[in-house]
Amino acid sequence: MKFLDIGVLSERSGLPPSTLRYYEEVGLIESLARHGLRRQYGSETLTQLALISLGKTAGFSLGEMKKMFGKDGVLDLPRTALRARADKLDLQIRKLTTLRNALRHAAECPAENHMECPKFRRLLRVASHSRPEREHVTDPKF
Repeated sequence: MKFLDIGVLSERSGLPPSTLRYYEEVGLIESLARHGLRRQYGSETLTQLALISLGKTAGFSLGEMKKMFGKDGVLDLPRTALRARADKLDLQIRKLTTLRNALRHAAECPAENHMECPKFRRLLRVASHSRPEREHVTDPKF
């Protein structure tokens, strides 16, 4: 097996060596050997780092991701948790789409004063959470 030096792994993954050492400290990755004082990793560590990056982007904590790596780094993805995270992302996407459309409207609104614009005032109500969650505007057209 060919090992990757921590510097090579850092270069290929785009992560600083300090992050790699931290991931090892918390049990997300494992060095398999040392060459002098330099840690050596298996090539599969690049795949693990890609999965960690994907998990972080999806909003999983490092602790949650650690549970997804079984013994010997074997991946064990909890499908229920993945579906729940996807549902949260769908909700976030809807909210952000509404916000984007509202901001575009505000930028192009013909009203002289934004406070005279009913759509802008509705945006303020949504932003202040003055209405219950179920009543928030979710129409992408706003």
